[in-house]
Amino acid sequence: MSFSNFLSSVKQKTSELKGEVLKFKNKNFLNAATAGSALIAMADGSLDSEEKKKMVRFIESNDALSVFKTSEVIGSFKDYVDNFEFDQDIGESKCYEALSRLKGNEVECRTVMRLIISIAAADGDFDDSEKAVARKIAIELGLPASDFEL
Repeated sequence: MSFSNFLSSVKQKTSELKGEVLKFKNKNFLNAATAGSALIAMADGSLDSEEKKKMVRFIESNDALSVFKTSEVIGSFKDYVDNFEFDQDIGESKCYEALSRLKGNEVECRTVMRLIISIAAADGDFDDSEKAVARKIAIELGLPASDFEL
């Protein structure tokens, strides 16, 4: 499957995610989703003001995350990004800790993984640093990276 077909497939599945996320409207799911989003956003080592605005706009407009209050989603995402800005290692540790709370629930883990990939692909460019982070997230969630073409 070509990368453009993959991106197209991810975009089509985004609308399906909303229904799946409704099943998991809980704090652990929200934290895992926003932690994964922060990891992807920080994949290149930094997050400038424009990237933050773009990510927040995406989170606000994402159907799958619309089951949560916008302020909750943005607040959770901001908390994880703030941890990165304080210290890279602490930021990563807190994000992977939030993701690990879903481990053992394959359906929730797969839903978060698809959501994270759709966020990474939102700008039309799922680059190598984002793919590397997505592979690490899949491993943390106990999922085969190959299931997500990583």
